Order: sequence, then C-alpha cells, then structure tokens
Amino acid sequence: MARLRHATFSSSSIGYRVLLIALGVLVINGLLSARYMDQAGHWVTGMSNQVVWGVPHIFAIFLIVTASGVLNIASLSSVFERDVYKGEAYTAWARLSALLAITLLLGGVLILVLDLGRPERLIVAMTHYNFKSVFAWNVFLYTGFVLIAVVYLWMMFEQHMHRFVRSAGIAAFAWRILLTAGSGAIFGFLVARQAYDMAIMVPLFIAMSLSFGSAFFVLILAWLHQHADSKQKMAKQKIELLTRLRLLLGNFVIAVLFITALYHLTKLYATELHDFEKFILIDGGIYPAMFWFGQVLIGSVVPLLLLFWRSKISGKISTEISMRRLVSASAMVIVGGFAQLYVLIIGGQAYPLEMFPGMEVSSGFFDGEIASYTPSFPEFALGFGGIAFALLLTILALRVLPFLPSEDQLSGNQT
Repeated sequence: MARLRHATFSSSSIGYRVLLIALGVLVINGLLSARYMDQAGHWVTGMSNQVVWGVPHIFAIFLIVTASGVLNIASLSSVFERDVYKGEAYTAWARLSALLAITLLLGGVLILVLDLGRPERLIVAMTHYNFKSVFAWNVFLYTGFVLIAVVYLWMMFEQHMHRFVRSAGIAAFAWRILLTAGSGAIFGFLVARQAYDMAIMVPLFIAMSLSFGSAFFVLILAWLHQHADSKQKMAKQKIELLTRLRLLLGNFVIAVLFITALYHLTKLYATELHDFEKFILIDGGIYPAMFWFGQVLIGSVVPLLLLFWRSKISGKISTEISMRRLVSASAMVIVGGFAQLYVLIIGGQAYPLEMFPGMEVSSGFFDGEIASYTPSFPEFALGFGGIAFALLLTILALRVLPFLPSEDQLSGNQT
C-alpha cells in the first residue's frame, strides 16, 4: 500500500497574516475582559440574580455542541463506512473535522472557565464531584471527548494504525452523542424553570449539534478555498463533498425545526405553561422577534430554500451558484443557532419562576417579574475571544500538521 500523502496549509498572503493578528487581538481582548469581570465583579455585565447565564454561556454552548457535530465528516467515512466519503482526499477532510472538534470544544470550555467569576477555583470542580449534578458529568465528558478525538486523529495520521480507525471512530461517535446529550440534560433536568424540564431537550441538542457542526465545516472549507494557495484551490473532491453536505445540512435543519415545533406544541398542551409560551412566542419583546425572525426565518426557512431550490442554470455556473447558496445557508444556520440559544437560555431565565402555582406572589426580590437583561461589551468580548481562540488553534495546526489533501490528491492523481 502506498503511503498516504497530505499537505499542510500554506498561505503567504497579507490577508492570512492580518487574520492571525485579528484573531490574536480578539483572544487578548477576551482575556482582558474576563480579567475585568473577575476583578470588578459580575455587576459590570448584564447578568443578575435572575439571569445568571448570559451571552458568554451562549457562545460556550454553541462551540461545545458545534464541536460535537463537526465530527460528522469523520464519522461518515470511518463509522458508517460510506464509500462516497472514502479515499485519500476525504481522509484529509476527516482529519480536519476531528481537529475542529478539538479546537471548538477547547474554545467553549475556555469561555466557561473564564466566566465562572473565580476561574482559579477550577481545581475544586475537578477534584470534588457531586454526581447528582449534570455539570459534574460534563467535566468527564469534555476531557474524555478531547482525549478520544486526539487518539482518533493519531489513528488517522499513522498509516500502520489505520486498522484501528473504525474502532476509534465508533468510540468518538458514541462519546460525542453522550457529550451533546449531557449538554441537553443540563436544561432537561432543570425543573425550576418552565422553559426547561423536558426530556426532549436531549434530542434537540443532538439535532442542533449536527446542524451547527455541518454548517461550520462548510464555512471552514469555503475559507480554505478563498485563502489557500493555488495548489489547494477548490477541486472536484471538494465540490463533491460540499454537494453531499448540502443534503446533510438540509436534513439536520429540518430535524431541528421539527423538534423545536414538538417542544412548543408539548408546552402549549399544558395549560399552566400557556403564559410562558405567550411570552416566548408573542409578547416577550426581543425573544419572540429572535425566535420568529432569527431562528425560524433566517436560521431555518431561508437556508432550506437556498439548499433545496433547484437552479435551472446548468454547467459550471450552476455549480458555483450551488456552492454560494450552500455557504450562505450555512452562515444563516449559524446566525439562527445563536438566536435559538439566546431565546432558550436568556428567555428561559427571564421568565419568572413560578414559586407557588395558581397564586400571586409579591415581594421586593423581583418575584413574579420578567427579568431584564442587556448584554455588556465584556460579555461579547469574552464570547468572541473563545471563538477566536478556537480558530487560531485551527489555522496554526493546519500550518504545522498535514490535515489537508496533497496537490496530487486534489487533482485526482493519487498513487
């Protein structure tokens, strides 16, 4: 068997250097913002005793569920053994998806650690466990996922270990389902909030991870196409892969939309939850707007039209239009994903706790009142810093290790 040949990412353009500097600035800005919130206290954020999970948690959860879903490409080739995803070029994309899974998870965990308020006390969370808490489970889920993904990558890099790739892939696939289920269980097991306390949160998070991960992978491939050197420009294998990702992404978006509809229909069936549904869907101010226009329209309906609308133009132009549609749809899915998490996390906390069902509660502690929340700059800075950290790790790894197909593989001259 001939040795598989892969390439590192090489780009000497000014734009690439500018990107490195920009990502570094965002990471430093995020660290400084976390330091500022740590020193001044969380009163400088929009969070309060009612809304304790703010914008940083939205970014963190988005990165964590996306890290799980972005591993789709590797799973399709090694776990499900789809022939169309096999070959040297696709093996490289499987490596890339595993790399993104690691870096995105690290970016999400970094945000969580820095948003604790006392990040130096992380050692307490790592040495003292309350196994009745889903948060304690996630400590093992996060570290286990990174460890398994690293082993998975090692199997794909070392040719003499290729016989173990499928076993490692199955372990990674099973663990990422557990990881996403654990994230959904945080909300599904939280009985104190009317927005949560539903087992359907677990499959919803799994579907979101598949949707967000596929969309993010498409955007990374599009970025590689635009910024790589000529020998790494879009070739036949990339076009075929993006075409197949179009169908996968469309199906995942439909799954998220369907489970979201079941979530709200289930709550509408319960009379005691009608007020909450009215708040989220109709008269909750920013939350209905983000739900209908952000999640449903921008994040679901428009992407589905872009993905499944047939172009009558044939030939090369049709392929280019299809690719532009796929990239546009992927970007919209990401925007819709943030809107969905904002409504779920912030909106779910803004609605008041129902301490005594059927009774009116009045006190000086905001009982029974809708909580207000206005995100602050440090919160956004920390969130974008986490994303920048993940992307910075990714592009540096692409320059050091051979994650991409070689020139011969892209041109189809494989030996």
